[in-house]
Parts: sequence; C-alpha cells; structure tokens
Amino acid sequence: MIFRWAFHRWEEALHNRSTDRIVREFDWGLEWLHDLPHTPDAPDTDGPTPDPASVLLAYADWAVAHSDTFFASTDAPEYDLDAHGHLRFASEIVTPHAENNVVHARLYRARADRGRAVVVMPQWNSDADGHVGLCRLFNRAGLTALRLSKPYHDWRKPAELQRADYIVSSNVGRTLQVCRQAVLDARRAVGFLAQQGYSSIGICGTSLGSCLSMLTAAHEPRVKVAALNHISPHFADVVWEGLSTRHVREGLDGHVDLDTLRRIWAPISPYPFMDRMRDTRTLLVYAQYDLTFPLHLSKSFVQEFRRRGIPHQLAVLPCGHYSTGKTPFKYLDGYWLTKFLSRSL
Repeated sequence: MIFRWAFHRWEEALHNRSTDRIVREFDWGLEWLHDLPHTPDAPDTDGPTPDPASVLLAYADWAVAHSDTFFASTDAPEYDLDAHGHLRFASEIVTPHAENNVVHARLYRARADRGRAVVVMPQWNSDADGHVGLCRLFNRAGLTALRLSKPYHDWRKPAELQRADYIVSSNVGRTLQVCRQAVLDARRAVGFLAQQGYSSIGICGTSLGSCLSMLTAAHEPRVKVAALNHISPHFADVVWEGLSTRHVREGLDGHVDLDTLRRIWAPISPYPFMDRMRDTRTLLVYAQYDLTFPLHLSKSFVQEFRRRGIPHQLAVLPCGHYSTGKTPFKYLDGYWLTKFLSRSL
C-alpha cells in the first residue's frame, strides 16, 4: 500500500511537469474518413448526415471484419537512407499536413546482427531522441534497430502543434485514421529492412507504440517477434481512464460514451486481433503502479492472452508508467526487452 501511494504520487508529479497540454474541441472527424476504405453500408460522408456516430460505427465494424484490407500496405516505391542513417520514405496515407506525409526513421546497425533487426516505436509525444538509448542497447546485443517516428511526431509535426495531439485526441475520426497511418508506416519500415536483407524481423513498442506495434505484428507476416511495453486490450479505455489522457477525456466528455468510443476505436485496439498473434513470439510488459495504462487493463490483456491460449512471456515492472523511464527501472525494462528480442530473433 505504501509503495502504491508513493509511486502514484510520483507519477502525478512526473505528469504535471508538462504544462502544454490543450483540451481540444470535440469533433467526430468525418472528413478524415475519405482516405479510409469505404464500407458497403456506410453513408456518403460528402453530404450532411444526422448521425455522425453511426458513420464511424459502420466504418469501425467493417474495419475490424476486414482488417487485412483496412491495414493493407505496399512497400514504399523508394527509400532514402543518408550517410548518417536517417531514413525517409513516403507515407501510404496522404494527410492535410505535408510534414506528416514523409516518414522519418533512424537506422542503428549492429556490427554482427546475423540478419536480425527490430523496428522500434517509442511512446506518445516522444521527441526525436526517444528510445535512441534502447536502440543502442539492442546494438550491443547484436540487433540492428530502426527507430521509427510516428505520425505527427518530431520531424513530422506541423508548426501549429506543440505536442503530437493529432494521433490521440478528441477528434475521433482523425485518431482512427492517424493510428492506422502509423501501422502502415511501420509495415513500410519492415519492408525497408526486408529489402536490406534482414530475414529475422521483430518490433518493439512502448505505450501507444506498444498498441501500434501489436497491430503491425498482427497484420505484417514478416514480423516474427513482438515486445509490447505497457499494454491494454482497448484503446478507448486507456484514453478514458489514463492519467496522460485526462485532457483528451475532457474534450470527449458529454459528446460520446465509453461503449461507443470503444466500438469506434476497436480497429486500432489490440483486442479484436489477439488471435492473430498465435504465431508471433510475444513479450508482454506492464508496470505494477501504472496510472496511464491502469493496472486492471494491463492484467485483463494478459488474462485474455491466457484464456485464448496464445503463447507469450510476461514481465512486470515494479514502478509506474512515467517512472519506467527513470533509473533504475529503465535499465530493468531495457534488460527484459533486449533479452527477449535477442533470444527470440
């Protein structure tokens, strides 16, 4: 009890260090559906509609049932890798922001990787240096790492943004679309590694990056191993309950209920696609005192894997979400991730 109280206070303090969070106006975001595959039963989003929630629900139900089409991807027609390991390629989705339509990644080659490489997807609002230390740790274990910038992060952030709000916000349709974009970008990153001759490819994601990594692994057959660092079965529940998304919840309140939001965001949630992980070697990591990915959600994720008989390994961090990045917990987390990936690839 004392440990829980102490870690929760620490998590609140770490969270409160950031003062640039904005409560954005709620929007169903129907205009973002134009780039999504059309469902047979969806109304025409070009004209007025009396019930925008029904449009999003129709898309979401279709996307879950046809996820191979929803997350369909081709390798980029061209990959631009410079002498410093900075990789650029076109995103498969064109958004209204030109900066976001170019994917950025950094390649950290191991000296003797034996054809083994990992796509690394950092947490929400990570800056350009986020997880670089983890990539170098992977290098020491003989793994090449490709650190991927998610949509609307670092180099991909338009001048109007202070934070990467457009990937998780109270604009419901945009959140759905941009998270889909992140998965397609990750699949193209896997394609780059395959073109480079890597035959054993894994993916490692943290927090939001963990959710997107599982969606990628579930739909990208070239990914053989997944390390999921902070977990929840449902995207909406983390936003609704989590410490880091209180300002997003404030924008949603009064406009949509949790059950509806859970259905709309089901295509970007791990839960519908867990059975697709049966042939992927998977590590699940959660933090005992997490307020951002609440503990009951992480435990329900693990319980669902167990109930379905999906093979996995489990590691539990004795800290919270933000404190995972603090000494000594970041070293413990890095050790577990590296050990699993180096043995599984």
